[in-house]
Amino acid sequence: MRKIRIDKIKIDREKSRSYFSLTLLFAVLIFVVLLAAIAFSTALVYLFSETGVISGQDDEISIGTVVICMIGFSIFFGATFSLLLAQVPLKPMKRFVRHMNALAAGNFKTRLKFRGALPNHKLIKEIENSVNKLAEELEKTEMLRSDFINNFSHEFKTPIVSIAGLARLLNNSDVSEEDRHRYLSAIEDESRRLATLATNILNLTKVESQSILTDVSVFNLSEQIRSSVLLLENKWERKQIDLQLDFDEYSIRANEELLKEIWINLIDNAIKFSPKGGTLAVSIKDLGGEYAVSVANTGAEIPEGERESIFKKFYRLDKSHASEGSGVGLAIVQKIVELHRGSIVVGYYDGMVTFTVTLPKNS
Repeated sequence: MRKIRIDKIKIDREKSRSYFSLTLLFAVLIFVVLLAAIAFSTALVYLFSETGVISGQDDEISIGTVVICMIGFSIFFGATFSLLLAQVPLKPMKRFVRHMNALAAGNFKTRLKFRGALPNHKLIKEIENSVNKLAEELEKTEMLRSDFINNFSHEFKTPIVSIAGLARLLNNSDVSEEDRHRYLSAIEDESRRLATLATNILNLTKVESQSILTDVSVFNLSEQIRSSVLLLENKWERKQIDLQLDFDEYSIRANEELLKEIWINLIDNAIKFSPKGGTLAVSIKDLGGEYAVSVANTGAEIPEGERESIFKKFYRLDKSHASEGSGVGLAIVQKIVELHRGSIVVGYYDGMVTFTVTLPKNS
């Protein structure tokens, strides 16, 4: 923590030096303009006095008239020179404004690149890098939004089409009683799938709209996890999964309702992607001020390049959408973990996919 604070102080000092040097540069330019204007006026006055144009005689041009003319010329000369010099800092600003207008118009592929001598300044480079990073993030967000809409449409459309098709078959008078029961069972499954998807979307919207953790209480974390496992008993019994629960009794101060969503989603995923007769292991480790809860299952390793992506909305490893799931569960889990100021990581150890959630004991 001390090292981070020292690094932050160093960065702030470097930024202050950059701001000061850029301010000094503009001040020097203005000072040079003023000196040039004064020097030019003085030279003209000296020239006229040496040639005898300026004197105290009435028949010649008076000194006052010449001085007034020189002041006027100095102002004109200074203003013209300043206008020309002002183009140096204004050029990158014009380019910056054009770039921001392009971003506002939806062109997130555009990148800012300053040219000339001034853009080599450290502060100008920092502006360039910051704006380009903003454009990259906006481009990624736009891609995620597009993928979200496409996947969302697919996930809702599939069960609706299935229900409509099965309903048409039921309208056929030639359907046997056995087929009728099979079709009704399929309609029930698809309706449940649609309801689950709608519930997940509502849950995701709910947690995404939260920025502050509310309804915090102290409860038995171990009992909550056991309850979540029992809630999914039909699923793990159907696949003959070997359960390994390894933890003592632990209490935590957190939002009980939200935390249960984490365990149900993680355990449900572990059951879903475990082979028949596989293993599901849940453990809790006391790390002092935090708990580390691990949910592991035997199954195929998640490629390292996709381990961060699985927490995005509607992202699925199975691009064919053949397996169950909506791709929303892990997005909900990550958001709830963030609300509790915790972290979640996924790894592959001893042939098991392992999700580890680290939560502070007192959120």
